[in-house]
Amino acid sequence: MRKTGRMRNWPFAKGHGTHNDFVIINDRHGMYDPDSADVRFLCDRHGGIGGDGVLRVVRARYVKDWDGDPDLWFMDYRNADGSIAEMCGNGVRVFARYLVEEGLAMGESLPIATRAGLRTARFVHQDQVAVEMGPVVVRDAGVKVELAGERWPALSVDVGNPHAVVEVSDLSTLDFYFAPTWFPSEAFPEGVNVEFVRSVGPGHIAMRVFERGVGETQSCGTGTVAAAAAAAQRDGTGITHWRVDVPGGTVRVDLRPDGSTLTGPAVIVARGEVFLPNQFD
Repeated sequence: MRKTGRMRNWPFAKGHGTHNDFVIINDRHGMYDPDSADVRFLCDRHGGIGGDGVLRVVRARYVKDWDGDPDLWFMDYRNADGSIAEMCGNGVRVFARYLVEEGLAMGESLPIATRAGLRTARFVHQDQVAVEMGPVVVRDAGVKVELAGERWPALSVDVGNPHAVVEVSDLSTLDFYFAPTWFPSEAFPEGVNVEFVRSVGPGHIAMRVFERGVGETQSCGTGTVAAAAAAAQRDGTGITHWRVDVPGGTVRVDLRPDGSTLTGPAVIVARGEVFLPNQFD
């Protein structure tokens, strides 16, 4: 049985990229490593700080199964429900911003380790950060997505994490009271981020997203890359530069045969100390 004892105090920061918001925990010496209950507490918008996820800032040497440079900063990303995710495009921009503002890294280009591999962030201008997101794989795997009794065909997109991208004519009528489901269910055994996309014009789309482990968010960085890649395949005109509007703002996605780049804002809005319940068996 899980009980609650004395409180623990951790320093934290809060940041967001197009209103996809994160609690940032500086764990440079590998001393904290929040468990799923800690993450749920931190992301609780009523009893904790509130966020779509937690960014744990830690040296790669402290991360199990990382076999690359042990001195890199590792973005240990957790969804709001406590589950571990491979990658977060908005999160890695916020992560890079935090490293520089805290004096943990210097320069215009920063290598950042993630569970989806190495990502490089560049500071472009003002609050804008560009991240090399790696290759994008789009497949028509016969997947269908259902929401509120309506069903659409979806493209399966891999951006280091899984996405199902649906094209719709109206984003405003989508009802996210219940989570979308997909068929066949075995297409995404670990869950999937579902993007609903509307065409605005050439190289311009709007998007809403239901993130696995979170729910609807104001933005999803990897989701915008997935949505742009799916739109490019459906469009067939060879457009490689895409504007993607999300409820939290606008980002730019650049697609190449060998990779992709996501550019958008990243800001740190608060720093402080949080008191977590000390949980033990």
